[in-house]
Amino acid sequence: MINTLQDLLTFDSIYLFANWGVVPFWLLLIFIPSHPITKFFCYSIIPFLLLGVGYAFVSYQIFLEGNILEGFKLYLSLDSLDEIYANESFRLIFWLHFLAVCLFTGTCIARDCLKYMIPKIFSIPCIIATYFAGPVGIIIYWFIRIFYAKKINFND
Repeated sequence: MINTLQDLLTFDSIYLFANWGVVPFWLLLIFIPSHPITKFFCYSIIPFLLLGVGYAFVSYQIFLEGNILEGFKLYLSLDSLDEIYANESFRLIFWLHFLAVCLFTGTCIARDCLKYMIPKIFSIPCIIATYFAGPVGIIIYWFIRIFYAKKINFND
């Protein structure tokens, strides 16, 4: 039986909640990008606030562990990155970071598709690719967008 909030907020439960918690946002972006529900939930700060709370909690746990400066080892070498990922709290915080950035990017793609009236048949694969492989989805979308926007602009 769960006695305290601390017992509920394990790294495993945060991981599962974050992973399954982003799925409804992605489904809204894929299937009903222009619907008011999508605009309220996905095009607002709501998903990022939820992921940010998890990120802040895990950051606080890292601080309590006394490992706050360990994260800077990732800039030293690839082996250092392996060492950091061996730590469960750092692995989780990087995963939350990845989920937030990919969801933000997916949201930008969905909005941009609406702006340039890109058909769903083209936007859906881009959004799905962004969900699973971040930058690959962005690249695919960028090439499709060039065709529909009729311009190449690196700053738009």
